[in-house]
Amino acid sequence: MRVIVLGGAGDMAKRCVRDLAEQEDVERLTIADINTAAAKDFAGSLGNHRIDVKSVNALEHDNLVNSLKDYDVAAGAIGPFYRFEKKVVDACIEAGVNYTSICDDHDAVYSILPLDEKAKKQGVKIMTGMGWTPGLSNLLARKGYEELDEVDVINVYWGGSANDSEGMAVILHTLHIFDGYVPTYKNGESLQVKAGSKPETVYFMKPMGEVKTFNLGHPEPITIPRYLTDVKTVTLKGGLKENPLNNFIKGMSKIRMTNSPAKKDILGKMFKKAMPLLHNIGPKESFSSIRVDVHGQKDGIRKSLVYQAVDHMNNLTGLPFAIGTLMLGRGEIKRTGVFAPEADGAVNPDEFLKELSRRGIEVREN
Repeated sequence: MRVIVLGGAGDMAKRCVRDLAEQEDVERLTIADINTAAAKDFAGSLGNHRIDVKSVNALEHDNLVNSLKDYDVAAGAIGPFYRFEKKVVDACIEAGVNYTSICDDHDAVYSILPLDEKAKKQGVKIMTGMGWTPGLSNLLARKGYEELDEVDVINVYWGGSANDSEGMAVILHTLHIFDGYVPTYKNGESLQVKAGSKPETVYFMKPMGEVKTFNLGHPEPITIPRYLTDVKTVTLKGGLKENPLNNFIKGMSKIRMTNSPAKKDILGKMFKKAMPLLHNIGPKESFSSIRVDVHGQKDGIRKSLVYQAVDHMNNLTGLPFAIGTLMLGRGEIKRTGVFAPEADGAVNPDEFLKELSRRGIEVREN
């Protein structure tokens, strides 16, 4: 298969590229990035003759469409997704190229779901949110949904150390999800709640431990009820291990310092410069974690399933991303249109988890 990784020189995409480069059936692997110097340095470090580099600018539609046409699958890691995801999806549909991404912005998902019929008419598969959260989180929700007879509540939680990633897109995403109003789903109704509201202390598996989490802007409360239609409540809460940073970002939102892309860019650059300081004040070794609680009934008895995993963010994000890309390229995903990985005809959660385990990430169920 021929694969192009958009934003392939970025922080999260590199782990995906490394995994794809190890697959014998990936006959051509292109690292596409606006920063071609970084892409060439990365490609050179891999020492694989099947890898090449291409300059791509997601803001130039015709250039992007033409860049995609020679490939079977495009893997999207161009962030922030609230700025780029719809542009890339439009280009993939026009080019007739299957696409998966690690899109984790709620408003970006709202913008592409209406393209479902257009993608179906083209016979194109557009799978959004195939990373850590969303991605692994959605598939754990699907697994619990299939294991119980009835499911009424799914609670998704994530926790991360601030210095587990230094990528600019990750920083901008964090500022974005703490701002304004964000989606949740309660009692069969889609709602908008204040970002950063309803703090809840959550205990993740070691070494992450205790993290204060909040309502934040992620796609799970949008997509999970769309496909697991009898679930009545789907919530998403997350937070940084360093709680003073949660409070700082909430404060920046309160004084309207994150309510536009331009303001996020300014604040994001400040954060980027401060990252070395976080290595001194944060935990010595940084991790990210996921927890998905699925509540329902089995054999007439109330039951809850809890799934957890912990690793570094690049592994939790990049490895599901690679697995989803390979599943698309190998024809294992039959559904067409625009969809999330938990949709019918998309990713089989058991097969996915086998592949994830083979790559060293174990999900604990209790």
